[in-house]
Amino acid sequence: MCSPGEAPPGLAPAGDLPPEWETDDERMAFLFSAFKQSREVNSTEWDSKMAFWVGLVLARGRRRGAVRTCLRELQNGFERRGSVPLGLGTVLRELLRRGKLQRESDFMASVDSSWISWGVGVFILKPLKWTLSSVLGDSKIPEEEEVLIYVELLQEKAEEVYRLYQNSALSSHPVVALSELRSLCAGLCPDERTFYLLLLQLQKEKRVTILEQNGEKIVKFARGLHAKVSPMNDVDIGVYQLMQSEQLLSQKVESLSQEAEKCKEDARSACRAGKKQLALRCLKSKRRTERRIEELHSKLDAVQGILDRIYASQTDQMVFNAYQAGVGALKLSMKDVTVERAENLVDQIQELCDTQDEVAQTLAGVGINGLEVDSEELEKELDSLLQDSSKDSVDLPPVPQMVPSARVSDAELEAELEQLSVSAGDLAQKTPSASSEPKTALGLNL
Repeated sequence: MCSPGEAPPGLAPAGDLPPEWETDDERMAFLFSAFKQSREVNSTEWDSKMAFWVGLVLARGRRRGAVRTCLRELQNGFERRGSVPLGLGTVLRELLRRGKLQRESDFMASVDSSWISWGVGVFILKPLKWTLSSVLGDSKIPEEEEVLIYVELLQEKAEEVYRLYQNSALSSHPVVALSELRSLCAGLCPDERTFYLLLLQLQKEKRVTILEQNGEKIVKFARGLHAKVSPMNDVDIGVYQLMQSEQLLSQKVESLSQEAEKCKEDARSACRAGKKQLALRCLKSKRRTERRIEELHSKLDAVQGILDRIYASQTDQMVFNAYQAGVGALKLSMKDVTVERAENLVDQIQELCDTQDEVAQTLAGVGINGLEVDSEELEKELDSLLQDSSKDSVDLPPVPQMVPSARVSDAELEAELEQLSVSAGDLAQKTPSASSEPKTALGLNL
């Protein structure tokens, strides 16, 4: 089967199928028919049919949560009234061309999968074929049993595995046993093959590295969401061995504690039965077991102390690297800055400010059009003008005040007119430069 270890494929649920699946037989007959040899014959029908099946194939993979599929599994899943889609092979070839699907063999050939027992042959034989298919393209329709991978779904599930590890207690150690990681991801990965594919994807993204040590596979994760994993070194292997020793010692202490408790219970039972010698042997065995427990505790404390120092040294190294990077950046930013240059720059700024102040004072002291006028001379000229104006002033009779509401008689008007005429005649006599002809009174022609 194309999907070993997974749930057997079945028909797609009615909710995942389009409305015309059960109602429009004519439309479904067209969709279940094979594709034309060339798209150029009728590009509209070709594109319509291709869009229909591409959407269904991708939606089925996401709904099932399985990263692997094959042509036969899809044919069984989309069976309708005893008929299977005849163009699914062409659809899968198109999805391979678009990069939505990838052959499992090509994917494994693109990554170092030699640590997987069933991946050794693939890793040795497939690289050349994978390189050629990547460069030239692969126009071959996949076989019915050939395993294909949903690329986007594989990447998403690999990210889930990484986050699951980061949020677990295993993340306190940079290296973890493959068996422990498999147990952690049991709910996410339905079978071992899918689990290995997810690890290969993480390995392809340089977020994990895998090494086989003394017949056991160990996994090293990158520290941080966007960090790249470093190669496995002797320190990592040593830390892993110490972790294994700590685990074994803890299990041994637990086992001996139970054995000591059992000896104690046996001694009590022997005392109740009156078997004093048996009770003494049980107590001696209990003492020996307790001494072994104390020895193991001291060894366990030593191992844990070494691990703590290793983790502390890694933290110190990280802080040291951060300090070193900070010093390098500070040196680079201060490369062209010195105390002498800073003082010289401040002196230049002060000199420019003084020059600007002098220029402003010079411009403020310049008169308009280059003429300088004495204020005392202006005041003298103003006094003389005021004196001349006072000499030329004429004493005029006061303006009569008329009461608007009072009624004026004709006799009063004639008397006032005669007075005005006399005043005008006196003014004319005082001004000889006036016109040679005497001016008549305003009221002569009335």
